[in-house]
Amino acid sequence: MTRVLVTGTGGPAGVAVVRSLLRRSDVEVFSADMDGWASGLYLVDADHRRIVPRGAAADFVDTVLGMCRDDGITVLFPTVDVELEGLAARRTEFAAHGIQIAAPSSETLASTLDKHALAIACEGALRVPATELLDADGVAAPWDFPVIVKPRRGAGSRGVRLVDDRDELEDIGTGSDLIIQEHLPGAEYSVDVLAAPDGHVVAAVPRTRERVDSGVSIAGRTVRDPELVDAASAAARAVGLVGVANVQLRRDKDGVPALLEINPRFPGAMPLTIAAGVDMPSLYLDLLLGNPVPEHVDFVELANVRFLEDVFLPVDEIVSSAVTGRDEAWAEQ
Repeated sequence: MTRVLVTGTGGPAGVAVVRSLLRRSDVEVFSADMDGWASGLYLVDADHRRIVPRGAAADFVDTVLGMCRDDGITVLFPTVDVELEGLAARRTEFAAHGIQIAAPSSETLASTLDKHALAIACEGALRVPATELLDADGVAAPWDFPVIVKPRRGAGSRGVRLVDDRDELEDIGTGSDLIIQEHLPGAEYSVDVLAAPDGHVVAAVPRTRERVDSGVSIAGRTVRDPELVDAASAAARAVGLVGVANVQLRRDKDGVPALLEINPRFPGAMPLTIAAGVDMPSLYLDLLLGNPVPEHVDFVELANVRFLEDVFLPVDEIVSSAVTGRDEAWAEQ
């Protein structure tokens, strides 16, 4: 029996991973979050619920490592952005205790969590919008307006603004934490990608985001489009992805899919990808365990809508929280 710990189970991505792995008879699932009110904790019984510090806390990695050792965990599934870099930096230490981390490498994270670095890494692999730092040279570049100004780091639409002309761009000032990017006017897509340890893409599932609430897709559909699959697969190979990531693409004025960003984690809309025929959490676990996995996994076109679902339980079952707040990153999944 493989023991797995999933963190960030108050967010939709964590819930999706837990639900996927609970379907397997050969897996024992532990669910962890920083908040005792996290709904994903209550998908498992009381003995398998864990409270961890905030993902950005200094003691987060040490706490999770100790928890994994005490519970005999062999695979750790982190699902929140802020958890990833600290865990990846200590991957060797986890491995020494027989624990694999189901997350991309530190090198891949460095290329994907910084949008300026991502544009450089993917240049030549697929259509990448013109991207410059918001410095004097970047502001002076010969832009076709409007352009997009957004943070180098962070997911979702937080801090993103459309700038209509050069005067407005110059009024923003400069800052090394922001980038200027060519505006892409076409339709936007999210592509969930699973890449094997040898780098080949096992599955790439494009989908639309028809309705979004607090950064989370609550309605959408999968789309069979070879152009989107090829573009997302090329981006995954360019950053050396092993595991699961969400590649966001938008068509340019000529209809060519171009790269927006790569979120190097499970997305909150993963249930749609799973229902369409690609159970990425389970497939990823098999890859880590060395179990046979198909060379390529196809999907069907399918739509989804999402609704609020209640879980009722005795008051005394609510787990004591380590903190009173929540990591904001979960809401961007």
